[in-house]
Amino acid sequence: MPHTSDSPTSTAAPASLIDSRQAAWRLLVTLGLVVLGNSSMYVVSVVLPAVQAEFGVGRADASLPYTLMMVCLGIGGLWTGRLADKHGLLPVLCVGAVGVCGGFVWAGMSGSIWGFGLAHGLMGLIGASATFAPLLADTALWWNKRRGIAVAVCASGNYIAGALWPPIVQHGIGTIGWRPTYVLMGLVCGAGMLLLALRMRQRPPLLVLPQVGSAAAVRVDRSRPFGLRPGQAQLLLCVAGVACCVAMAMPQVHIVAYCTDLGFGAARGAEMLSLMLACGIVSRIVSGLVCDRIGGVRTLLWGSALQGVALVLFLPFDGLVPLYVISALFGLFQGGIVPAYAIIVREYFPPHEAGARVGAVIMATLLGMALGGWMSGWVFDVTGSYRAAFVNGMGWNLLNLSIVGWLYWRVRHQGGAGRLQPSAG
Repeated sequence: MPHTSDSPTSTAAPASLIDSRQAAWRLLVTLGLVVLGNSSMYVVSVVLPAVQAEFGVGRADASLPYTLMMVCLGIGGLWTGRLADKHGLLPVLCVGAVGVCGGFVWAGMSGSIWGFGLAHGLMGLIGASATFAPLLADTALWWNKRRGIAVAVCASGNYIAGALWPPIVQHGIGTIGWRPTYVLMGLVCGAGMLLLALRMRQRPPLLVLPQVGSAAAVRVDRSRPFGLRPGQAQLLLCVAGVACCVAMAMPQVHIVAYCTDLGFGAARGAEMLSLMLACGIVSRIVSGLVCDRIGGVRTLLWGSALQGVALVLFLPFDGLVPLYVISALFGLFQGGIVPAYAIIVREYFPPHEAGARVGAVIMATLLGMALGGWMSGWVFDVTGSYRAAFVNGMGWNLLNLSIVGWLYWRVRHQGGAGRLQPSAG
């Protein structure tokens, strides 16, 4: 791995390092940080049945720790991104490592659902948040020609975490119990994050902006994204992010509990969640390649439409084999949705605003996951069935599809695909 300075730098790396071998090594380290830092997002779904039984609470209350964690993760992404811009990634990642370790240990020792939930809030606020939005923004600054695939690789660490940790945690629950498993998770993930953070001292290179009047510069009027005022465009993207992730949260958060209710057992549900997120890795990589070709808006439009199709398939099929197949399809269809938002911001908004705007949109998607995780549990408690929860997710997905479709129509109406050339920062 290329050597970097032994102390944090206050100046940007040379522009020649964009798309370089060092950028590739940094992307690999980033991937590891995302896998470790985002582990809690999927582990809590696996322990949901055990936690519900131990604390004697309803499904909605048992879903609240996930909701609290995702809300805190979204909020935390705003301030961790600003801190990374000001102080560099190293101190932010070190604090995040402490948050992940402390949160897991606290949750493993908690005596009530509220202590368990607050521990997950800590992991979201200063733990996972350090390894999501700041790393997406940092990755985008190290790549130009292959920005879409690089951001997709970074974001896929989230799904690698979802594919890796659920079966490990489910095995731990069955052998030593969920509490010792949580403590071990904290020690492993916290130590791993600290070690990898030491390789992230280097500041990203400055973006190479096109000359005023060049084709890349004029293809998109960044002062009027989608022909709208920037605040309007940002608001629409945030609403779309909430809507798509409310729908996305239904299977991701509740598939283990759903399988338990159907009589297949939590282990089968954990396998389906792992399969879903493993397929999401493939989806994110493929979507990154597609995004480099057709742009973020069209990639998001396709992802939203296909996610809706997968949600519909959950309604008529509830057998074991069909659920495995549909879980795989759901992962393949929706994996590229969240990274597309980061690419859209990079394509349509001014570069100097990208960090804050990416953080805001990512926060919206995480709030959507939080709302969807709780709402699906609430709908289940009210109706006694997950069928209505799937229908609720489909409604939110339609809202997302309508917003993204309208933005795409505006891009087409303005003439052309509207995506920037790779060299345009």
